[in-house]
Amino acid sequence: MLALGRSIARPFTRKYVLGAAAALHTLPDLPYAYNALEPHISEEIMKLHHQKHHQTYVNGLNSAEEACSKTSNVKEKIALQAALKFNGGGHINHSLFWKNLAPASGDGGKLADGPLKAAIERDFGSVDAFKKDFNTKTAAIQGSGWGWLGFNSATKKLEVVTTPNQDPLISHTPIIGVDIWEHAFYLQYKNVKPDYLNAIWNVINFKEAEKRFVEVSH
Repeated sequence: MLALGRSIARPFTRKYVLGAAAALHTLPDLPYAYNALEPHISEEIMKLHHQKHHQTYVNGLNSAEEACSKTSNVKEKIALQAALKFNGGGHINHSLFWKNLAPASGDGGKLADGPLKAAIERDFGSVDAFKKDFNTKTAAIQGSGWGWLGFNSATKKLEVVTTPNQDPLISHTPIIGVDIWEHAFYLQYKNVKPDYLNAIWNVINFKEAEKRFVEVSH
């Protein structure tokens, strides 16, 4: 178990597992303390985002899968697909998102020379041009959704794409994902999405992103 500082992520996970032995999915622990991403992402946001929002997706996914397993009625199974997609996507996206982040005092915000930086410069012209493209397209999402740096296996290039709501990225392999739901930033940045998007680059874990990129591009 990695130390979570003042966090209380473990009790949430343990309570849910013990209360529902058949549950297949559990809330993953954070690899850093809830206050580790300050001042760029506040401790209050991280606690609510992880303990409340992600836990809700985990609970909803397990409930939908259990209900689906208990019925042989095709119509009932079809009716459950929306809940499976929403909660399953929320669980997938957030599990990736936590790993996407790292304290600025550690790996956060540091893109070293290597395969990922070279590919970003090749496909976007420069790192700054990539960030500008990413922020512009992600800020333009109507309502809630996610901004992604994805690897297109057909073109072998990195591309910025977005998905609505909690839809997971299917068309590309996700390299970096940023949550643009209001719960990810509103308590700190209010309705100013660009400020949140500019700040989050200080805590993006490029080392983790490069690991994903190398796995799919070679």
